[in-house]
Amino acid sequence: MSYSTINKFRKTHRFLGIFIGIQFLFWTISGLYFSWTDIDKIHGNHYKKTVDNATVFLPLIKDTLLQQLPFRLHSIKVKSIGEERFFWVNDSVLVDPNSGVILPEISTDQAIAVVQEHILPAYQPLSAERITAVGPHDEYRGRPLPAFKIPLSGEGNPVAYVDAVNGEFQRIRHTQWRWFDFLWMTHTMDYQGRDNFNTLLLRGFSLLGLITVLSGFALAFVTSSWLRKKT
Repeated sequence: MSYSTINKFRKTHRFLGIFIGIQFLFWTISGLYFSWTDIDKIHGNHYKKTVDNATVFLPLIKDTLLQQLPFRLHSIKVKSIGEERFFWVNDSVLVDPNSGVILPEISTDQAIAVVQEHILPAYQPLSAERITAVGPHDEYRGRPLPAFKIPLSGEGNPVAYVDAVNGEFQRIRHTQWRWFDFLWMTHTMDYQGRDNFNTLLLRGFSLLGLITVLSGFALAFVTSSWLRKKT
């Protein structure tokens, strides 16, 4: 094979290596981070305490209260919000079991009580903010809104989130999770929502990566001393 042809192989391989080398580096770094971190810590389990989900028996809601509800009753569940108990009716509204009053949302104090019920005492709520919208890169994206955002004391800048409608503890986010989220974005190359594995960008770089590897094999073949001796 002529020197000019071999030189073309070299230039092609070098160009591809430089062009996608940064993305290869991100894939490698993110893969190392994923394999060396404990997924339970990423989920924030080390901040949480075991919650006693023992059944709580409450007096049945009275017929007169049932008649006051402005909708047909399909299901009732008992919910614990701090020291208080509520009925979660039709998977949509909270109802006071004593008065039948519908609660549009829980209060700030109730949201803090929910966090204290789920999080270890070493991590205390610092404040509470009601949020109604988040961006595509927000750490609480894809979760129920409105919600309460509650920063906590302690290592890792933890932040807890509570559903404002039903008082459900949603998620806890912290520094390790945020690094994981950023590296996951670079791994999937979904710079809009993080979790789409079918982006054209990812497909294109995957094909270029394959071409780069194949060009490296081709370059090794055409420049081998064994091939030169044969030719």
